[in-house]
Amino acid sequence: MPQAPSRRPTILDVARVAGVSKSLVSLALRGDAGVSESTRARISAAADQLGYRSNALARGLVQGRTMLLGVLLTDLANPYHTDVVAGIEEAAGEVGFGVLLAHGRRDAKQLTTQLDTLVGLNVDGVIAVSSWVDRAALQAAMRRTPVVVIGRPEETVEGVDTVANDDAAGAALAVTHLLELGHREIAFVSTSRRPAAEGRRRGYELAVRRAGMTPHTVVAEDVDDITVGVAPLLRSGVTALIANNDLTAVALLDCAHDLGLPVPERLSVVGYDNSTFAALVRPRLTSIDQPRPELGRTAVRLLLQRAGGRTTDRHEVLQPSLVARNSTGPRGL
Repeated sequence: MPQAPSRRPTILDVARVAGVSKSLVSLALRGDAGVSESTRARISAAADQLGYRSNALARGLVQGRTMLLGVLLTDLANPYHTDVVAGIEEAAGEVGFGVLLAHGRRDAKQLTTQLDTLVGLNVDGVIAVSSWVDRAALQAAMRRTPVVVIGRPEETVEGVDTVANDDAAGAALAVTHLLELGHREIAFVSTSRRPAAEGRRRGYELAVRRAGMTPHTVVAEDVDDITVGVAPLLRSGVTALIANNDLTAVALLDCAHDLGLPVPERLSVVGYDNSTFAALVRPRLTSIDQPRPELGRTAVRLLLQRAGGRTTDRHEVLQPSLVARNSTGPRGL
């Protein structure tokens, strides 16, 4: 018969084994002064012997801090989000914070629910890697804990900092790269009308018009609908495509394969995000690199500044760069 799980050791158990008071154990485990080195070592040995781990949530109720940051994601499956989280975890760990993740599953209501859950766990701040979170939900959350949004919300919220990539500048970089390769019929293909995608579209259109050309834009409901909108463009002579993100760009590579157009010999494709799989697909994807880990690190910095008492709003914009790989080549190669 399987044994019932043993009771989790408590601070009282550590005090009993170490032969000291509960308050002295609490001082030692927090690293506070007033505990001799020999006593601190004895308490540490007792905690290790029992397998004691402090309860961050319970400690937070008493001390007002949990040393935990909540991170709210729109889509855990999107490599962009996982790359941003890596930067958050690195920066948080450097200053002694842990990270709790919550997944919104690409659903606005679920995002609101998960945000409320994180705040209810007394985290010391929330970073929303999402532009989908409801304005009222952000306002309610920031009254209880600092909040930073990574991305471009529909509108800024007073008291909530933001950090984003310069979407228009990134799209302009993609246009310049293709112009230098000799392309003159360049289209923008998007699977979103969210603020970031729209910023990229506007940057593309401005850059194309400045070059004296006519913009061509396709917005599909999802990646499965891309071929329907893109095929007529390709038949009309478009030789290069810029996607709103890398996931869309990969769908365009599939579309080109289905239409019998070799990449980059007959068609050049540029993604956006420079996510981890951009270098894994074939051909390797030329992509706009928004500094994803740096977005995460910047968000942690802004969050800790808020927790430290800063009251003025900050909206930081980081500059992207282009990483050229094998999905783009000279026109008519």
